Amino acid sequence: MKKRYRSEIKYYISTGNATIIKTKLKALAAIDKHAAKEGSYFIRSLYFDDYFNMAYQEKEMGIVDRKKYRIRIYNCSDKVINLERKKKYGDYIYKESAKITRAQFEDILNENYDFLLTSESNLLREFYYECRSNVMRPKIIVDYTRIPFIDDNGTVRITLDLNLGATVSSFDIFDKRLPTMPAIDKQTHILEVKFTEFLPSVYKSALLGMNIQKVAASKYVMCREAIDFQRDRQYLMYEPSYNENQPILFKE
Repeated sequence: MKKRYRSEIKYYISTGNATIIKTKLKALAAIDKHAAKEGSYFIRSLYFDDYFNMAYQEKEMGIVDRKKYRIRIYNCSDKVINLERKKKYGDYIYKESAKITRAQFEDILNENYDFLLTSESNLLREFYYECRSNVMRPKIIVDYTRIPFIDDNGTVRITLDLNLGATVSSFDIFDKRLPTMPAIDKQTHILEVKFTEFLPSVYKSALLGMNIQKVAASKYVMCREAIDFQRDRQYLMYEPSYNENQPILFKE
């Protein structure tokens, strides 16, 4: 199967502008069907890195062609557990995914990797190599709430990611009370624009005039740096990220 890279553009956006862009997008695109009735869902990812922290270092050095591994769940549930590899080349991304069970997740944490080698998934077999040869290990949990919009024209996906938080105190991704610390200012959010074929002009127009800042933001790197910054000052403040009731994020 031929790899199909997508364009990915990220912006920092304030709460006020996020409210405006959310209103615009509701008139142009559909909310992802996987979102709750409030129009959002909670994402938790456990990121991995190798012995030399190359996923972190390559991003810091500005390497164009790079990759990273993570295990991702939604709403702290074990119904869907995906091991993912995200490859990035400049502003283009390619994501691969393989489903695993909760028992297999526990095996990975306990460094029992044999099931990966016998898997039918190429991704899982390659992850086995990474764990055995490059000492790929879990590094940090990254949490945020996502408001997802989709449009089949140009296979557009635009998301607002709020309340970015991180923790290294535990790698139990299913713990709903797991405390995290903010990785970004509470009034700053991340707007991601992804498309495969083209970005329709209506979305370009929606972004025009908005006071938003294009960034090469990596949530993994941002969270690691936030943890390291606070740890150096011996000032770590944690609170749970997940809210089971998914409160309304912006007032209409």
